Amino acid sequence: MLNRTISAISTAKGKGGVAIIRISGDEALSIAKKMLRLKTENIEPRKSYYCDILRGDEVIDDGILTYFKAPASFTGEDVCEIACHGGMYVTQAVLESTFASGASPASAGEFTKRAYINGKLTLSHAEAIGQIIDAKTDSQLRLSSSQARGALTKQVDKIREKILDCISHAYATIDYPDEDISEAEISEINDCLDYVISSLDSLKKTYRTGRAICEGIKTAIIGKPNAGKSSLYNLLLGEDLAIVTDIAGTTRDVIEHTASVGGVTLNLADTAGIHETFDTVEKIGVERARAKIESSELLLCVFDSSSPETDEDYFILNCAEGKTAVAVINKTDKQNKLSKEFIEKIDTGCQKKVYISAKEGDGKNELAKILSDMYNLGEINLSSDAVVANARQFASVSLALDKTLEAKEALMLGQTPDIICFSLENALAELNMIDKREVSEEVVSAIFSRFCVGK
Repeated sequence: MLNRTISAISTAKGKGGVAIIRISGDEALSIAKKMLRLKTENIEPRKSYYCDILRGDEVIDDGILTYFKAPASFTGEDVCEIACHGGMYVTQAVLESTFASGASPASAGEFTKRAYINGKLTLSHAEAIGQIIDAKTDSQLRLSSSQARGALTKQVDKIREKILDCISHAYATIDYPDEDISEAEISEINDCLDYVISSLDSLKKTYRTGRAICEGIKTAIIGKPNAGKSSLYNLLLGEDLAIVTDIAGTTRDVIEHTASVGGVTLNLADTAGIHETFDTVEKIGVERARAKIESSELLLCVFDSSSPETDEDYFILNCAEGKTAVAVINKTDKQNKLSKEFIEKIDTGCQKKVYISAKEGDGKNELAKILSDMYNLGEINLSSDAVVANARQFASVSLALDKTLEAKEALMLGQTPDIICFSLENALAELNMIDKREVSEEVVSAIFSRFCVGK
């Protein structure tokens, strides 16, 4: 793969003032010179040169060439970036000129993958770059930017160093097999293991927050017809995407969008009101709502406080059993008619409750605070703390913790140093999966395939 010199459009598709075509590989500069008319043959790295852009012998645009000589480039290879006017047709024409001059089309994420292979960035850094590109909320951007600057890598490296200290202490005793491990050495190894266990456990717990920000929480808004589910949906999204009327049963299907509430990314689903119905279309909507309840991790259970509770409200409470659920008591702009006994059942059946008026926009900040607290956003500095942000990283941290606990148990049971070292070496290998080279080509390819072409 690295033998090819590749090129792609690195700016977003569409009409704009400027577009960038990136070329990377051993032949990057020679390809650029073939397709550009420059006033000098002496192209120096990290300087920009005005040029005419050619398609064959025809000038199709003028632009700027910037050359980055290996290894001082994003990919670690020779890189040329050609800035041209940002029209869709002219940008594509410039790209095709790079192909005609000898470049090959880049595959999705190939520039970043080359940067990883050439040691320019770690795997978690590469993932963070992808998250920056995909960021839809301020929380996602802040967290991804922090991870791209190495917050997770630095913390993992600290833990790795401690594990290596434990291993070196244990191996030192193996060199003197006739001597038992002294109490002082056991204490030193034990303190080292306690530090690693505590650090890994803390890092593991950040996944709840990292996942809530980066991947999002599958969230269903449920309730009986006309409880105000669609009004809440629109309030959280900040725009009128769901139809709202006083007629019960307006929503007949599941409507889904993403919203950031209290820094938490909610993959929101507005569902049909759950009730008995003989209307064929409405019945399908109710069935889909029930399926969405089963697949969701968070339920926003909406109750209409302007009317007495019904059997349908009790059914909604039953749906919350075993789930993470927030009771949203709506229509506080009207007189409350829910009984004290039902409110008490809400307190028992849901983790939190909030009073809102979705129609008036009241209570959104209180709901945002609840969600922020539920997913520990207040306990983490998104701009600097190490946070586990995806399932791959979480699996590595979890397995490293398990192996370190095995080592601790072996030490307490008086097992031989080689058994302790075996568990610790496995823990180290798991941590290496986060940033180092101990990952399969299949895993690496899967990560970079999610990037856009040109990145």
